[in-house]
Amino acid sequence: MCYSFITLMKLSGSYQINLEKQKVWEALNDPEILKKSIPGCEEFKKDSETEFSATAKNKIGPFNASFTGTIELKDINAPNSYKIVGSGNSPVGFASGQADVKLEESSDGGTKLIYSVEANVGGKIAQVGSRLIDMTAKKMADIFFGKFSELVSKNQSIKKSKDEKTIENKNPSENKSSSRLIIYLFLTI
Repeated sequence: MCYSFITLMKLSGSYQINLEKQKVWEALNDPEILKKSIPGCEEFKKDSETEFSATAKNKIGPFNASFTGTIELKDINAPNSYKIVGSGNSPVGFASGQADVKLEESSDGGTKLIYSVEANVGGKIAQVGSRLIDMTAKKMADIFFGKFSELVSKNQSIKKSKDEKTIENKNPSENKSSSRLIIYLFLTI
């Protein structure tokens, strides 16, 4: 007799990111930043403007598993919110679900990212119990958003440094184009 285990997982939270909302939105849609942020991610491809595929290897309870999955973005309200619908499979189980992601401007010029996830986890991996799955999911979310914040802040600092260097190296005789460049930089930062 074969038993199938399925666990419903709910997870929600928020993270403060010290970057303006538009920049956070762009980073949330950048495959390279996402690949570097997802724990154990080996591959992350943008298949279309709203669809991605990924492979990640992670340890959940006693299981080391390589998951392959697809992600689709829906209900896009740029740069405020979207819904992520995804599913993944591995030899030890599967997961499918959706997440609502919302960005809000903070009074300090940063962005508050708010998320709410509902997912079904099944197969052998569901046997470890909902408490362990919830703890692992929360830990992975913390790792993801910690790394994501670090990467987008680092990229912004690098961009600012390069831009400042460019401005400092400008010849004073090019004053008109330097002024346009400075105005452009302030608008995009």
